[in-house]
Amino acid sequence: MIKKRTKIVATISDKNCDPDFLRQLYEAGMDVVRINSAHLDIQGALKIINNVREVSDKIAIMIDTKGPDMRTTISDAPINIIKGKTYRLSGEPSRKSTAESINVPVATFAEDVPLGSMVMIDDGEVELKVISKEGNTLVCKAENDGVVGSRKSVNVPGVKIDLPSVTEKDREFLKMASQNEIDFIAHSFVRSAQDVLDVQAELDKYKGESKIIAKIENQEGVENLTDILDVVYGIMVARGDLAIEIPYEKVPPIQKMIISRCIYCRKPVIVATQMLHSMITNPRPTRAEVSDIASAIYSQTDALMLSGETANGKYPVEAVKTMTKVSIEVENNKEKFLETPYVNATGEVSAYLAKVAVKTSLRIGAKAIIADTKGGRTIRDMASYRGFNPILAQCYSKRTMRELALSYGVNPSYQEKKNSVDKFIHTALKNLVKAHDLKGNEIIVVLAGNFSGGSGFSFIEVGTVQYLKDRVSIKEDL
Repeated sequence: MIKKRTKIVATISDKNCDPDFLRQLYEAGMDVVRINSAHLDIQGALKIINNVREVSDKIAIMIDTKGPDMRTTISDAPINIIKGKTYRLSGEPSRKSTAESINVPVATFAEDVPLGSMVMIDDGEVELKVISKEGNTLVCKAENDGVVGSRKSVNVPGVKIDLPSVTEKDREFLKMASQNEIDFIAHSFVRSAQDVLDVQAELDKYKGESKIIAKIENQEGVENLTDILDVVYGIMVARGDLAIEIPYEKVPPIQKMIISRCIYCRKPVIVATQMLHSMITNPRPTRAEVSDIASAIYSQTDALMLSGETANGKYPVEAVKTMTKVSIEVENNKEKFLETPYVNATGEVSAYLAKVAVKTSLRIGAKAIIADTKGGRTIRDMASYRGFNPILAQCYSKRTMRELALSYGVNPSYQEKKNSVDKFIHTALKNLVKAHDLKGNEIIVVLAGNFSGGSGFSFIEVGTVQYLKDRVSIKEDL
């Protein structure tokens, strides 16, 4: 069994999603499948969903929404951009983009963008400087040579564009996600808590239980992080657009800050974008990419994400294996416990026991921590300490089991709820000894809740696997 602690999110295309391929990725270390709604339709997404569930019910599924992003309209042919020449950029949603007018689907675009602004197209590959306005058209000077094609991203750093938080296509995917029990919604370009609440309102219409991950990829999102954290399940540091919207040299400290804030708030955090970009076309990573992965793990992220590497790259399985190998090596050489405050919403006793369990497991050389959970919050408490020993979470809900696929160091599995601690321990050992190669003389820490209907942890026990087996067997005989 793979013993990495950092989770891996892999983006999957409907053009390459056969069960055998997904199984290879899963066995290589993939924990979560990401579906990008910007690049497929509902039927394509359903094809991926069905194939993932054929492979394993432990693989979580995440769907990216489009959110309030902006792209050029369709063009019949690529538009060549020549440095120094002027180009017209208009808010014409219904018109195709041409060399005479590059159009965007926001009618108020020229009104929102001030003179002197830099308009970045196609992830910053093309830079246009606004030099004048003519009605709903911006006249821009090209700062470099480049090419603008259909549906290319448009960013205006430092400028707030009036865009709806949820698009019509988003609504279609949110409805489908609710109907198909999708685990996570990663909402793009979250600017404020209200953007998240708008997504939640759509999910509520269909009684959807998907957890929302806010993608932080602009200055507004960074500035409003505290409020956003109050209303989301987790955060994604989406470094692609973030490095365009703000100066790129600011991205590393912002990434570290976001990870730290998420750990403090017990919220899963994902670091994304170009982690192994060279492996889209090459079988080996660059040294810089390996260091980038290592840096995110040293910063204590819960998860790392692959995009084009697994969606359309030549070496998708190798990319996951590479990320797994680097993760294990770094985890074995970084600090084994993160000192964070234990007081949080699950209750002081439960939170304190979670911290004690992680610390105790390290001090006595335990093999693992076995813990039960209904909704996953107490397990996320333990994960926040970034302990070295795996947390073998026994989940009373399969949805919770999949949601914990994003939490550091957690190996979740399903168990029907028992009415006593001893029955819980007996079932857990029966299920976990073989799966995790637990030997009789190895010490484990057991952390469990109130089986009379309470919530949170209230019971902790330490012993060898054999001792616990014998103890619960004797009680059963009595």
